[in-house]
Amino acid sequence: MNVISSIEAPIAETSSESVRERLRNGQEIALLDVREEAPYATGHPLFAVNLPLGRIEERVAGLIPRRTAPVVVYDNGEGRAHPAVTLLQRLGYTDVSVLTGGLEGWRLSGGELFIDVNVPSKSFGELVEHIRHTPSLPAEEVHARIARGEDLVILDARRFIEYNVMSIPGGRSVPGGELALRVRDIAPSPETTVIVNCAGRTRSIIGTQSLVNAEIPNPVFALRNGTIGWTLAGFDLDHGASRKAASPTKDNHEQARLKAQKLAERTGVRIITPQQLNDLEKDQDRTLYRLDVRTPEEYEADHLTGFRSAEGGQLIQATDEWVGVRHGTIVLTDTDGVRARMTAHWLRQLGWQEVYVLDDWTGLPHATGPEPVLLAKPLPSVAALNSDELASALSGPQAPLLLDLATSPIFRKAHIPGASFILPSDIATNNRVMEARDIVLTSPDGVAAHIAAVHLAEIGIEARILEGGTNGWKASGRLVETGLSENNRLSAPIDVYKRPYEGTDNAHAAMQAYLDWEFGLVAQLERDGTHGFSVLE
Repeated sequence: MNVISSIEAPIAETSSESVRERLRNGQEIALLDVREEAPYATGHPLFAVNLPLGRIEERVAGLIPRRTAPVVVYDNGEGRAHPAVTLLQRLGYTDVSVLTGGLEGWRLSGGELFIDVNVPSKSFGELVEHIRHTPSLPAEEVHARIARGEDLVILDARRFIEYNVMSIPGGRSVPGGELALRVRDIAPSPETTVIVNCAGRTRSIIGTQSLVNAEIPNPVFALRNGTIGWTLAGFDLDHGASRKAASPTKDNHEQARLKAQKLAERTGVRIITPQQLNDLEKDQDRTLYRLDVRTPEEYEADHLTGFRSAEGGQLIQATDEWVGVRHGTIVLTDTDGVRARMTAHWLRQLGWQEVYVLDDWTGLPHATGPEPVLLAKPLPSVAALNSDELASALSGPQAPLLLDLATSPIFRKAHIPGASFILPSDIATNNRVMEARDIVLTSPDGVAAHIAAVHLAEIGIEARILEGGTNGWKASGRLVETGLSENNRLSAPIDVYKRPYEGTDNAHAAMQAYLDWEFGLVAQLERDGTHGFSVLE
């Protein structure tokens, strides 16, 4: 590790080869891309985790819970890496450096660049199909079977919210982590064909292979290329479907538990006691992730204190959204003996060496409600106003500049009338903000607004926040607007990369290009050489 100078203080530098060496050797490392998601999706190292500069304070405590973990930061020349390092150091992270030469340095050193998001999981899914020859059927064949009235069930392995937007006609929502637990009750006859779909390929491949691995007696197939393949074949999708799976019966639950236990043992998943969990928590030299893989509804009803909600199927699809340190230690829990083991057996194949399952909750503290907000540092108090006061101010002769720091999709869906969209990383440099005499900040739960108000205060700009954020405004019964346009934005909406399969109006060419990209991921993995994946055979 060398040292280079910055305006504020010397900042350590780490070479691309050093990063790759830690990845290959199974040593902990967090590689952070601090650009917004859209530019990140145009090219990044395989295990780079997207954590935009303006969202660090909101998200880093969950992604990197150990302050002494090695963290390497980069951008692509936008000038965000050095401020990110400084911010992380202020938050208490002690081993932070920039990547030598940034993204271009990675490329010039021979590092592979991957496009899109959640790429470790997507490339792993392609590798699973390549090695296991996961059975699949094209859309035309599935459509014909439905038309003939054959005995089949269609299980959508995505989150319910995605299924509700668009789905295969007749399909029901069974998120990937629920499949092995519930399929025997959905298809009690071994003659019933089970078809698993997602939007593209990954979750249908992993979901189908989960059922194959769990040795269900039914014929099981992935819908080849998911809803994208269905659309490309010229078939219509359902919208607004709400079919879900019922709870498993006792006998089928026990069968699922025994199969999941067998798979966990085969892949080296270890079962731990509450005392062993306590020992892991005390280990200052490991980064520990505690994740509850049940449904969000179950989590909110009752969960172990300190565990985050990470629905099993989505965790495998997007591990980098919960786990920021490659080769960290992961502890999963559930209340059924199936979902945590099934998820863990996939994480082991994804190259996570330390994966544990906690079954026994005896003596451990419980909590209810949504997952608490995790902040790396307590926020100082700032000036605030309530919804009544904001409504009055907005209707007055000199309305304040109302800035909404929600993500662009959330802003587009609903925002306070008169609010402008702005990226947190732009707020301290925007001309309208600099010139405004009265500024009010909001965000969905108020956290991002509070963080931004603190940063503005540091440069001498006073801003108030809306108590309870936009969610509180809506809860009070007040009206909201929809849409994001040139007229109500102060930043380009580059914070979210729109996947080709999202929405209902995608061009066929974009969908086909997305599939072609997925088909090439196995070759990219081979060229990259840092993945450490080991598919169960």
